[in-house]
Amino acid sequence: MRSRGEARMRPSGPEWAEVRRRLDGHRHELAVAADRLYPGLARAGSTRLLTRDGWTATPWTLATPLDLREVRLGWVEDAPAPAVTGREPEAAALLPEGAGAYADALGALARPRLFEDRTCYRLLEVAWPQLTFTRARYFDGVSVGEVAAHEFAAHEFAGDGDGQPPPFRALVGDPTDLRRRPALCAISTLTLRHDRRTGETSFVLHWRDPARVAHGGALFQVMPVGVFQPAHEAAGAEKADLDLWKCVVREYAEEFLGRGEEYGDGFDYESWPLYRLLTDAREDGRARSLVLGVGVDPLTFATDFLTVTVLEAETFDAVFGEVAASNSEGQVVGRVPFDAETVRRYVRDEPMQAAGAAVLDLAWRHREALL
Repeated sequence: MRSRGEARMRPSGPEWAEVRRRLDGHRHELAVAADRLYPGLARAGSTRLLTRDGWTATPWTLATPLDLREVRLGWVEDAPAPAVTGREPEAAALLPEGAGAYADALGALARPRLFEDRTCYRLLEVAWPQLTFTRARYFDGVSVGEVAAHEFAAHEFAGDGDGQPPPFRALVGDPTDLRRRPALCAISTLTLRHDRRTGETSFVLHWRDPARVAHGGALFQVMPVGVFQPAHEAAGAEKADLDLWKCVVREYAEEFLGRGEEYGDGFDYESWPLYRLLTDAREDGRARSLVLGVGVDPLTFATDFLTVTVLEAETFDAVFGEVAASNSEGQVVGRVPFDAETVRRYVRDEPMQAAGAAVLDLAWRHREALL
């Protein structure tokens, strides 16, 4: 007996590319619609970011912000493979002939500027302050999350949306079940510039260019944001870079200062001026870095740690100066006021990535503790 996925005719290359183009142009609306498929799951704050509420496991969002230095990272060398990989018949039905997985089709027909199958850290368990990881590749996540988004877009554009998950999405099941899929994480960091003299606080936003990134294009996002992965593929980097703060600092270099991603074998963080500046500021209280939780995007299953870095105004200006107007992933919107009306607008009205909306919403709720 053929599954629902096998029974469908595979799209041609142009048909696939047209759905991809429309997906990239309507991610916000599609995420809002996909959110309705998960009425029984908890949300981060007032946003559509899926999370766990603690009824059956450790809650994923924290009651109070947790200093990033208190987070402990564990490692499992030989973890069980995820139940769904993106190579099932339900996924194949969405791909043109010759593509074994979604990453193959994306690379051939709509390749983003940044698209490398690098080593990544796959999240296995959240038990604050402990997080447990294993090894994965970047395309592992693309081949599940983006095919689910593509499938949902195709159904919505064809008028087939009936309030039920389509076949591949149904196969994945609960997006917060880390056993079902490869949960490759990003770190979404809200950067607050806080002026104690005036009381003013502002933040920086990013508009992610769909021509440059594999997911999250045409949406606003906090910055910096980066996939949690080693800086390079050399032996020893996987263990040395299993550190949230190191990843955050690399993303500051890339997104705030326009540095490339080439770090090289044996990269020494301790002698890197930016790392020393930010780490020293964190140690003496001029900077604070905290985590608020973790959540999952309802459209793409992108999984993000929600973190906030609060920098004293003088420190922010000394380290970053004038933030670059653009970078390799999109355009920068600088000095956005951190106030009730602005937060409400970006959380509720603007086309913003779910993780960005969630960290902004939660940060406003925790503003007294953060500032």
